[in-house]
Amino acid sequence: MSDSLVIIPTYNEKENIERMVRKVFSLPHPFHLLIVDDGSPDGTAVIVKELMHEFPGKLFIEERIGKLGLGTAYIHGFNWALKRHYTTIFEMDCDFSHNPDDLIRLLDACKNGADLAIGSRYVKGGKIENWPRGRILMSYFASVYVRLILWIPIHDTTAGFKCYKRKVLERINFDEIKFIGYAFQIEMKYIAYKLGFKIAEVPITFTDRTVGVSKMSKGIFKEAFWGVLQMRFMKIK
Repeated sequence: MSDSLVIIPTYNEKENIERMVRKVFSLPHPFHLLIVDDGSPDGTAVIVKELMHEFPGKLFIEERIGKLGLGTAYIHGFNWALKRHYTTIFEMDCDFSHNPDDLIRLLDACKNGADLAIGSRYVKGGKIENWPRGRILMSYFASVYVRLILWIPIHDTTAGFKCYKRKVLERINFDEIKFIGYAFQIEMKYIAYKLGFKIAEVPITFTDRTVGVSKMSKGIFKEAFWGVLQMRFMKIK
């Protein structure tokens, strides 16, 4: 029985999903894997359900109707995990921009004292591959903007590759989470920091997807920009 659950939201990831599932289950730690699929019309969920016969009791899927947002997908996964025995819960993308091998390093960070471990592009040893220079600069300065507004000592504030100890998610009231897009990742870190949890950043190499379609949009960035200003005045308890 595993104590570690990896949550991966999917929408049209048929090119990546089987390879990702097999890679996670090839790692030396016995991770479990939950796919939260938002009604992918390309058959992503069908592939997962076929693989479940090969990986019984380790691979799970929750299917939702329509694109309901990244944040709600993770919250759905968090609630699913908290109803079960998992003590470490991970967020990860399906497109291999997050290297599954780094799951072990995030887990080690939590075993060594962190309550929340973040796969970081912007600490020493972290880097980005295959992004155009303009997108790198936009992402970097977005994190600078967040740090200036929210006063949090986190370099990669928008990172989506994370490991939570169970106690962190148990303290957060998901009903009060305001954002569902890019700003969701910032909001979760901010709340964890304000609640006094210990946060560690683990350097990773972030690699842009090679197959499939990016879900990033101008609307997501707009939500993050204005959302950070709203977070500054949130009451967290």
